[in-house]
Amino acid sequence: MKKIIAFIFCAFAGASVMAALPPLTPEAQEAATLAKAKTAYGDKVGAYQLCQAQNRVADKYKVAGTPAPAACVAPPPFVAPVAAVTPTVAPAAPAAK
Repeated sequence: MKKIIAFIFCAFAGASVMAALPPLTPEAQEAATLAKAKTAYGDKVGAYQLCQAQNRVADKYKVAGTPAPAACVAPPPFVAPVAAVTPTVAPAAPAAK
């Protein structure tokens, strides 16, 4: 029972701490976007390398008369995402009389 109460207390304390985090700065948001894009690209490269390895194994144990394994599609080169910069508009100066 003590473990359950301690777990519930920690869960609520952790949730309140996570809810109090400030929003990311624009620089941190750009860094997070770049990290997400690099991770996604790494996943694509990993899938391509896995496809090539599977094709090599399939070719090794291929029985005569069976179709060749599907061709692997190489991922395009990595391109960093373009940051959507919104220009800040300065307030208009009052007209001189």
